Amino acid sequence: MSMRPVIALDGVQFGYGRRLVLDVPRLWIEQGSSVLLRGISGGGKSTLLGLLAGVLLPGKGSIEVAGHALQAMRGAARDRFRADHLGVIFQQFNLLPFLSVRDNIALGLRFSRLRSARISGPLDAEIARLLQALQLDPALMPRRAGTLSVGQQQRVAAARALIGRPALLLADEPTSALDRDAATAFLQLMAAQCQAAGTTVLVVSHDDSLQPLFDRTIALSEINQAGAGHA
Repeated sequence: MSMRPVIALDGVQFGYGRRLVLDVPRLWIEQGSSVLLRGISGGGKSTLLGLLAGVLLPGKGSIEVAGHALQAMRGAARDRFRADHLGVIFQQFNLLPFLSVRDNIALGLRFSRLRSARISGPLDAEIARLLQALQLDPALMPRRAGTLSVGQQQRVAAARALIGRPALLLADEPTSALDRDAATAFLQLMAAQCQAAGTTVLVVSHDDSLQPLFDRTIALSEINQAGAGHA
């Protein structure tokens, strides 16, 4: 595994008003690794994801993700950075229920020529491949996302995040709606696709039982000197 970091935080602080939520002296995550960021609800996990995605900017310190210094970039540049380099699985999935499975997944490419260029063949063939890899029938492609089960929606959300081989996948409590066996199966399928694409994985969760599925586990309470804050 390469020692090059895909995430490098140095002296990062972030607060809401006068309340300091995050104070992270250092966080370094290697390219190609899979990492579980563990922490209690309300401990700042979602805030940290917002900083890594460039949605939030630190009050102090530096954040480098996939070779980009986020705190030095303007808003439009951070938007391009997210489209080109990040795949995100939201806790509530955030699929568009009136669009088809196929069109929801294709949204992952709509704002990024770079990710589109990583698709070597027909787009529909790549979408079908991802669905099969995540154990969903490609025959679901024309179905409206709002008609799917929770487990099916979760895998469609993962395919949308993974299409175009992003440098980094961020997942916020991606298994919270699943039982233990289903959560394990989903994360194993997702990890296999990320490993094949060279995508680094950062999953945030309060579920300690997920630790064996990752290369490394980080307790947010151990790297955050501000203690508990707002998620």
